Amino acid sequence: MYNKKKVTDKPVGKSSGLNHSSSTRTFSNKSDSKKTISQQSKPHKPAAVKVESDAKASYRKISTAVSQNPDVCPVHKKCGGCQYQGMAYKKQLSLKQRQANMLLGKFGTVLPIIGMKDPLHYRNKVHAVFAFEKGKAIAGTYQEGTHKVVPVESCLIDDEKSDAIIQTIRELLRSFKIKTYNEDSGYGLLRHVLIRRGFTSDEIMVVLVASSPVFPSKNNFVKALRKEHPEITTVILNVNDQNTSMVLGERNITLYGKGYIVDTLCGHTFAISPSAFYQVNPVQTEILYQTAMDYAGLTGKETVVDAYCGIGTIGIIAADKAKSVIGVELNPASVKDARNNARHNNIGNITFYQNDAERFLNEMQEQNAKADVIFMDPPRAGSTHSFMASAISLNPDRIVYISCNPETLARDLEFLKKHQYTAEKIQPVDMFPFTTHMETVCLLTRRK
Repeated sequence: MYNKKKVTDKPVGKSSGLNHSSSTRTFSNKSDSKKTISQQSKPHKPAAVKVESDAKASYRKISTAVSQNPDVCPVHKKCGGCQYQGMAYKKQLSLKQRQANMLLGKFGTVLPIIGMKDPLHYRNKVHAVFAFEKGKAIAGTYQEGTHKVVPVESCLIDDEKSDAIIQTIRELLRSFKIKTYNEDSGYGLLRHVLIRRGFTSDEIMVVLVASSPVFPSKNNFVKALRKEHPEITTVILNVNDQNTSMVLGERNITLYGKGYIVDTLCGHTFAISPSAFYQVNPVQTEILYQTAMDYAGLTGKETVVDAYCGIGTIGIIAADKAKSVIGVELNPASVKDARNNARHNNIGNITFYQNDAERFLNEMQEQNAKADVIFMDPPRAGSTHSFMASAISLNPDRIVYISCNPETLARDLEFLKKHQYTAEKIQPVDMFPFTTHMETVCLLTRRK
């Protein structure tokens, strides 16, 4: 057994490309987007990936499919977030199944996609951009491919309570004489509002992203906001004074409550801070993670590695049935949250390290360590050959790959196939109804 004390527990070099990023209402998630201090406000474009020419052409045809049903969202053509808006949900699932079959079918049997019973208002995280137009404040989203703000009163996939809170904030700006931020001039205070709600706990976090830590009449503003929405459990002022496309700055000031919310996932409780990665569809996340645990086949004898573990969700859930779990994450704030979450859940067989995952796995291999199961959960860009090579060097019996992009998953499965790993099960899960995106859980086993 390797000596844990000898493994580096500090950030080194650059990330291997497995940290998730989050999106605005473009909803191209690892949604929330994984595990970065800030969220990107620019629309996120899928990485270019080489696939077979016929599959690529068919995929493009699917992605641009136009429904004959009447539109139900007045702004979706400008917003660009819901590519399948106005399309019957069964049709959406059919298109995603075809996409998964085309890209992943050559590696193994693709199981039927798991859809939602109710595909509306599923997002537990809502972000609104604030601007000034025609003499009044507006709140909404960037028009696809631009930084022009499209006003949005309500969104069919957003949490309804969150949308209502955003509209109340917009109305309060006038009475408190608070100016919205102008990207061109750099003048103004309020840039964005981020709302996070625990669907199980019903706790609600409001994050006011401002260009300055000086927020006029902040106590009265919070009081007025909570008068309209007493369900709000914490309000945070996030300071972003940089000329950047990132939504969140690095400094948080708690104006009300404890500065985080708590929610329950797969029987475990997790504290969620403003910048923490937490899947945006809690209903489907239960299915996604339970499928991943089933594929891991844990018996209580295994050493498990959760690479780029974020706040520890997957590793903590896996710890119930594993001998020991190692979580690796480069972001120090996420490592702190993960350790606190493990402590809160009374999990004693998990250890979190602040390190670059690829380097950490290499150090384990140098110490002749072995991992029985490795969980991979990369961003839309997928993994890297160097990271996968490091993972393979530990000779895991099983790799559970959780992907939000079937194109990059296909590319990575090709690499793993060449290195003695076979895709045994491929399960698509519709985490993002009304968009072209989905998650896929894949079990890979090492050929003897």
